[in-house]
Formats: sequence, structure tokens, C-alpha cells
Amino acid sequence: MDVRITVCDLNAKIVYMNQAAVLGFHKYGGANLIGKSLFDCHRPESSEKICEMLVLQQVNIYTEVSNNSRRLIRQFPWYEDGIHKGIIEMSFDLPEKL
Repeated sequence: MDVRITVCDLNAKIVYMNQAAVLGFHKYGGANLIGKSLFDCHRPESSEKICEMLVLQQVNIYTEVSNNSRRLIRQFPWYEDGIHKGIIEMSFDLPEKL
């Protein structure tokens, strides 16, 4: 499945990346990002949004354009047995004509 999935814990530490995410973020370290903080690789505005999502358990959806391709990003709370554990991010390419 060509969907990037990245998971962070309540401290914004990356705890999981699927193969598509590892490949998609290869120029930033790929699998070596696991265990790193999201705050180390995001701008202050993005870090503020991450904090907000962690505290308020919010969903965040947006699109981005990079290298002439559009991606849909959906970030949402991660729950395990009803307990908030962090954030899951799913990201995938959008077709030119949608």
C-alpha cells in the first residue's frame, strides 16, 4: 500500500514508520527517524500544532504540494484500549485530477 504511516507517542517521539514512510522520508533519515522527536524536524508553527493535537486529541487534515505532487495528510489521535497514546499520520499521493 502506497500510504505513508508514521506514529508518535505522547512525547512526540516517533515510535513506528511503515516501509512507505521510511522510503518517503529517506532524505531525512528514513528508519533512523524512529526514536527521534517530531519537534526536531518541524518548524515552530508545526510543532505548536503537534502539541495542540496531543493535548486536545484533535484531527488535522491538510494537503501539501512537493516536487510537483500533491499529498493528503491526515493526522489523528492514536488510542489503545481507550487510552490516548499519541498521533497517527497517514499521507498519500493525490491524483492530478480529483
